Amino acid sequence: MSAAVAPLAGGKAAELRFMLAEEVRDRQRRGRVMAPLAPMFRPRADGVTAMTFPPRVLPRLWKAATAREPELLDRLDGDGPEVAAVADRICQSAAAAVRDQPDLVWPAQGDEAGRQAGLADLARCLDLTHLARRGLPSLDVWLKRPDGDQVAELRLLLKDCASVHVDGAQRVLEMLFAHLDDAVLILRIVIQTSLAAGREGFLSDSELAGFVDRLIAGVDVRTRRIEAFKPAVDLDRVESVIADFNWCASVLGELDVTLTLNPQSVWGKSVRDARVAIARRLSGLLRAAEKAVDEALPLERVQIAGRMTRKSPALAAPATGPTVETALSLLKLVGSARGPASTFGCEADRKALVELLTVRLSDYADEALRLINDGEATDESHALVLVELSARCLDLIDAVDPARTVRRRAAVAGAPPKDDEASSRAA
Repeated sequence: MSAAVAPLAGGKAAELRFMLAEEVRDRQRRGRVMAPLAPMFRPRADGVTAMTFPPRVLPRLWKAATAREPELLDRLDGDGPEVAAVADRICQSAAAAVRDQPDLVWPAQGDEAGRQAGLADLARCLDLTHLARRGLPSLDVWLKRPDGDQVAELRLLLKDCASVHVDGAQRVLEMLFAHLDDAVLILRIVIQTSLAAGREGFLSDSELAGFVDRLIAGVDVRTRRIEAFKPAVDLDRVESVIADFNWCASVLGELDVTLTLNPQSVWGKSVRDARVAIARRLSGLLRAAEKAVDEALPLERVQIAGRMTRKSPALAAPATGPTVETALSLLKLVGSARGPASTFGCEADRKALVELLTVRLSDYADEALRLINDGEATDESHALVLVELSARCLDLIDAVDPARTVRRRAAVAGAPPKDDEASSRAA
């Protein structure tokens, strides 16, 4: 809107430009002040359970907080430590507004018990924003390989949070969790909270066990979706299933690195069952991919001489339709499953399948091009479409060079003109 209004002339346009500029500045201030909490006002994109608040509450909260001390807003437009101090003060005003004016900040609507619990959570999180703001710049460091001083900084932060509220350490971890797009990375922070946090027995009995529970629950949900996937029916779900495979591989791989799980514990059994189920389904989909290619690019037996026959591309086969789409979907999965296949012990099978399909598809294209060049293809244009389909299949399994070779040969393919055609052209 600002860009559209900028070239307009007149008093009304100038007034609208001023209103838009004020709104932009107000949102920038709100983003700076509420930075520690802002991601908690929207659901997590990965669907993992997290502490969140309704999006409609944020603008109400901001309005209620700034109404108490509006003279502080101009001091948010600069840089330096003063800005953080002002932001922390406004957050404290916001916490007071939640406690003093709950109906203004979060109007009653539906679940009253959930609303009251949410108001309590929001107020306590606002009490901790000054500490969370202090820790956010170190988030990337804690996710990598923090040294002793950096780990001590994290533990001191959690200790300070616990002095504000009994559950302050867990709440500030919830706030840090909201800033992580990849949910499993929270384990790298949790594991630094104590020397004993890497032991399952210690972690499962602590208040931090909820993070592991949520991740394992997320794996269980995705495992059920993967098991329910049917390539011939759920063609539009291929991308989401690939994402589910990658997500589960990432979480289970991180669990292996960060925690020592007892195979007989609840967590250990859940992880083992998920691994077995996903590995079984992935192996089944790899086998289905080979069959799908055979159906999409079928071969037929043709007589050579006498009783001698050989397999040759069925150049009358359709180049589109459910069978072809199923094959393309499964091959996309085969090409994208390298990481998950390694995690779930199927990479040898996947690699062998890729090699087999590379030979199968290359031979199909070679034979089809030979038939085209020899003038044996009834419909040359359709045959070339099938050749391009084989090259597309090669692309999906990352056989880039064979696919390029097929397309280069197809570009110059074609039956030579017949004698009568050549004579007429010469005439």
